[in-house]
Amino acid sequence: MKINSNYSNLKDSYLFSTIAKKVNEYKAANPDADIIRLGIGDVTLPLPKVCVEAMEKASAEMGVKETFKGYGEEQGYGFLRTAVAKYYTNRNVVLSDDEIFISDGAKSDLGNILDVFSVDNTVLIPDPVYPVYVDTNVMAGRNIVFMNGNEENGFLPMPQADVKADIIYLCSPNNPTGAVYNKAQLKEWVDYANRNDAVILFDAAYEAFIMDDTLPKSIYEIEGARTCAIEFCSFSKKAGFTGTRCGYTVVPKELVREGVALNKMWLRRQTTKFNGVPYIVQRGAEAVFTEEGYKQTQENIEYYLGNAKIIAATLDELGIKYFGGKNSPYIWLKCPDNMKSWDFFDMLLTKINVVGTPGQGFGENGEGFFRLTAFGSRENVIKAMERFKNLFA
Repeated sequence: MKINSNYSNLKDSYLFSTIAKKVNEYKAANPDADIIRLGIGDVTLPLPKVCVEAMEKASAEMGVKETFKGYGEEQGYGFLRTAVAKYYTNRNVVLSDDEIFISDGAKSDLGNILDVFSVDNTVLIPDPVYPVYVDTNVMAGRNIVFMNGNEENGFLPMPQADVKADIIYLCSPNNPTGAVYNKAQLKEWVDYANRNDAVILFDAAYEAFIMDDTLPKSIYEIEGARTCAIEFCSFSKKAGFTGTRCGYTVVPKELVREGVALNKMWLRRQTTKFNGVPYIVQRGAEAVFTEEGYKQTQENIEYYLGNAKIIAATLDELGIKYFGGKNSPYIWLKCPDNMKSWDFFDMLLTKINVVGTPGQGFGENGEGFFRLTAFGSRENVIKAMERFKNLFA
């Protein structure tokens, strides 16, 4: 028996596990410390009332013989897939129900989608980057090429003619930098992918935070994307489903490689390895797309964007350079005085009891940068920024 030796190539610890360990050790030594956490991207507002009511109703249905649900469709119930398709029409994107696959979150599908690709493919991943993109490909033993996101390009790397890739990861709005691609930039990526017979894995988990109507929320707003892109979305940040778990993946029928439709491959993979998202959760997700659901989820999103605005205003006042903070819940700041990311983390933790995420944990290009999230409570965000002012003024 042999194990998958590629796991030995992973970093010893997941980024957020390391952060939790350091914070817990500090808290144990300083039990009275009032620690404010603006690091991990977890929501703090409760689920929209309309979603809770829908799940309560669905839960009651499960206790009645006539409305009880057993195994559902692995690709998701038709009512939710139809609701998702209708949502896309708001961006003039037409999808059929069988191009939409309901999942337990974007993170899962971003890793699981690799089942349909050969391990011989070369993967192009931005740096800095969400760790899951890297780790899942390291586990599979694929060749990874990094593209540089930096201050000069606004952390929005573009295609390079001399770089040949088979699988391309793009995230917009970006995690961790908060940067958002415009339509012209995404058009360059779509053209590159089609020229090179590559596939773009487009992470749109934060699309609901885009308030600028000129910016694309879906890659399918770009001409040619249906022949080269798979899109991943999530209810986690859109509607606070981080603990409820629901998302969806779009695989267009026109996406064909080596004579095989990837839509058909993904359906086969899901029917073999996935039993679907619970009926109760899917009814809650369906409520997000109702008129009242849209209103309630937008209120939550505007609350978080209000937090981002407070953080951005504080950094402006202190003269600290940053990216994001608009059309995104993430603020990607440059560590003052050329500090290293983990040194800055330690300083904030010990001097003002504020926790963020060191940029170095997102890749080599993240060194010297730091991520703050807008998902805290308004009270804590205001308090944390007052501490920032006292520390850096």
